[in-house]
Amino acid sequence: MAIKRFLKLYVVICIGLFCFPLLGGMKATNGAEVSGSKLENLSVDQSLVAVNDVQHDWNSWSSVENASDVNPGSHDILLASNTAESHAKAGAESASHQSEVTGAVATALEDFMELAKYGKAIHVMAMLMVGFGFLMVFVRRYGYGAVTATYIAVSIVIPYYMFLKRMGIFGEPAELKMDRLILAEFCAASILIATGAFLGRLKMSQYIIMALIFVPSYMMNEWIMLDNGMGIIPKGQLIDTGGSIVIHQFGAYFGLGVIVRMTTSEDFNKKIESDKISNQFSMLGSMMLWIFWPSFCAAPAEISRMPIAAVNTILSLCGATLATYIASTMIRKKIAIEDMANATLAGGVVIGSSCAHTTPQASLILGFIAGILSVIGFAIIQPRVQKALKGIDTCGVHNLHGMPGILGGLAAIFIAENVVPGSQIKGVFVTFIVAWITGLAAGTVVSLFGYRKDSYNDAVEFIVEEEHH
Repeated sequence: MAIKRFLKLYVVICIGLFCFPLLGGMKATNGAEVSGSKLENLSVDQSLVAVNDVQHDWNSWSSVENASDVNPGSHDILLASNTAESHAKAGAESASHQSEVTGAVATALEDFMELAKYGKAIHVMAMLMVGFGFLMVFVRRYGYGAVTATYIAVSIVIPYYMFLKRMGIFGEPAELKMDRLILAEFCAASILIATGAFLGRLKMSQYIIMALIFVPSYMMNEWIMLDNGMGIIPKGQLIDTGGSIVIHQFGAYFGLGVIVRMTTSEDFNKKIESDKISNQFSMLGSMMLWIFWPSFCAAPAEISRMPIAAVNTILSLCGATLATYIASTMIRKKIAIEDMANATLAGGVVIGSSCAHTTPQASLILGFIAGILSVIGFAIIQPRVQKALKGIDTCGVHNLHGMPGILGGLAAIFIAENVVPGSQIKGVFVTFIVAWITGLAAGTVVSLFGYRKDSYNDAVEFIVEEEHH
């Protein structure tokens, strides 16, 4: 008992050690990268007009003064001054002065583009908190636990990931800009996927331990896939814009590795109960995920490819939704609301890799295939997988994220542009191995802290109303 208490105290101290330096080390930066060649093609006067066109947008952001040394209150004066000088001293202005003005405009545009990324970041955050959180409340007596576990996981993973990135763990050190926040949110999405596998069978303190183990595991795989880690996949050769492989497949098989160690014989024989109200809340979460998934896939894409990435994601989700209705009706004879809440989202998972590199027609077809595959997974494959693993996949992450993630990664070979087939295949295979091994290791470590006595029951750890007992 004393050892267990000491280890739990140690975990709490670790969180403080990781978060405290992060809070102290965050500094304002100059924002998103802007291509110098594009700025050079604009004349000084054209650039100034472009900045004036978006001036009212700057004034709507309360945090803009912290993002750069150029604040919105000074833009009007600066621009007016520069315009007056350009007319009064047009013939005498030197090349160096023009470069200085152009540099100021470039900085202002960089600041604006950095702040524009906030929209995508907050969309992803809505997916994490409301989407994933409510999708998992289908377990009738574990609604409080599901949303609290979501809060805890996101609140640990985001600062932890950003701090390790700043320190240069697994790759070059990175500034704490909006891009890093979005990548940290992707890491949080992946752990919420993994959490769906063992949801309801961990103590709340064990979710904290799991988060601390998950982040370095995820970052190692991300480094291998996207940054030529260990020299396995050359940088830039893996097509995985929206994370079918890095986010969804990794999270799913990490979670399946954990359940091998974190499912007792009592859990295996216990029925996971849901009712009409819990399923309706789960549908709310599903719809939130559906709405914001285009932002999730488009966020890491190049600016010129963001529109097509969003359109492809929506079409893939539409295809999966229609396929879910058809497959659920044919296989189960009636529509299963669990299928509608989950398999409809398989379109967003499967299109992740190729969303910015394929056509709308291919996206719609791929989403339709993924919807059918996911329903087959929930209705037929899941019982067999659970029996083989001797573990319970609470939310069916293998069916929603695992198989569609693999399908999306491999489908990119056939439907995406400029794909290196060998890199896609290696990406899928290596991610599976890394996720499975690190998941097994994480499950083993967490099991040292014991098992939950009464699974899927809020009353064990929460103050609940009488009718919830």
